[in-house]
Amino acid sequence: MTPPFARVLTFRLFLSLLFGSAAPAAGQDSGWAAYGADALGSRWSPLSQITRENVQHLELAWHMRTGEADSSHATAERTSFEATPILLEGALYLSTPTSRVLSLEPETGRIRWTFDPRIDRSVEYGDFTSRGVSAWTDRRAPEGQMCRQRILLATIDGRLIALDAARGAVCRGFGRNGTVDLRRGLRNRPFEPAEHEVTSPPTVVNDVVVVGSAVADNNRIHAASGEVRGYDARTGRRLWSWDPVPQDPRDPAWRTWEGANAHRTGGANAWSVIAADPSRDLVIIPTSSASPDYYGGERLGRNDYANSVVALRASTGKVIWHFQTVHHDLWDYDNASPPALVSLRREGREVPVVLQATKTGMLFVLHRETGELLFPVEERTVPASSVPGERAWPTQPFSSLPPLSPHTRVDPDSVWALSAGDSAACRSMIQGLRNEGIFTPPSLEGTVVVPGNV
Repeated sequence: MTPPFARVLTFRLFLSLLFGSAAPAAGQDSGWAAYGADALGSRWSPLSQITRENVQHLELAWHMRTGEADSSHATAERTSFEATPILLEGALYLSTPTSRVLSLEPETGRIRWTFDPRIDRSVEYGDFTSRGVSAWTDRRAPEGQMCRQRILLATIDGRLIALDAARGAVCRGFGRNGTVDLRRGLRNRPFEPAEHEVTSPPTVVNDVVVVGSAVADNNRIHAASGEVRGYDARTGRRLWSWDPVPQDPRDPAWRTWEGANAHRTGGANAWSVIAADPSRDLVIIPTSSASPDYYGGERLGRNDYANSVVALRASTGKVIWHFQTVHHDLWDYDNASPPALVSLRREGREVPVVLQATKTGMLFVLHRETGELLFPVEERTVPASSVPGERAWPTQPFSSLPPLSPHTRVDPDSVWALSAGDSAACRSMIQGLRNEGIFTPPSLEGTVVVPGNV
């Protein structure tokens, strides 16, 4: 899961009045066809009209309100707007926290069409948000045919829906009357609707739609399972399912989950945005902590595939390689950032890599085809657990790249407050907690967690 961001439920577009409608330069593609610009998550645009020199001249061209902050809605105070709109063939598409889809004219903000999946607004979802939609084009269908170009929506209540991009109508030939039930077939079924959500857009790899999920934290040991699944983009038929808690004793990762209940564990899901390399038939999955987050006594061992970057064959779901960023997670150190698939120049040649930044403030660089580390990683000894039944993993991976956040112990003497009394109270509180720097495990007396799970 992820903490909700600030609630911003107004969508705005800024254009430069100085440069008119900011049309793309000749030969430039102005599209932004996926959450991260493309399936790779590159977040790069070739457009060059807005520069460091003229960016200060940008002014508000238009704004539109989604209506989600309307005080008459019971959900208004629990939602957060986190969508990244996509721009596809002259139209903007975005989703709202309640999984409504809007198609807009990018020049004016006029709504072209809306689609409302009518989720149950009374359900108290932990992360009441939707980060966007995805698009797919059926190259076999003739130009102009209904649902040749589709908008794919994964709703917060666990449905995958295909819509006609031009009209917003449901594509009836997809799944069951346009919808796939993503809660169907899970190894561990959710006990209640809020335990299993989908908050990030699906990823499209060639003709396969890949979907992860968000699982409520700290409810139970056997939380809803976090399978990642691939569906046929035309029909909605499930092609494969991959469980980050290994179920096959022949899988080498199986033995890294120890104890009678370990393989019944839930979570380890991929709630963040999944990246893909269509040319290599790969999807790159950022996984999270197994359940429950802060106690691993029922899932002893390293827990491979959880808290990992996992490369799957997009057409089959087969594991190609994996790298674990946190062993036996006890801190809710999910891989929250979407992987970025880029190329680095190494010894005069371009190398395809995966960049994964983590909640621990580390950056790992992996060869996209093999998972080989391009920069060294050191396994360092970390503090042991004092909780009965728990066995923290003795080492953790530390990247040799400079940390993005400090890994130092919190020094009680560095505490500052407006009054001497407040400072003394804070110092007293810290002095009574386990405080041994990064990867200090949870404890019965309390632990100072650095850098922190958010």
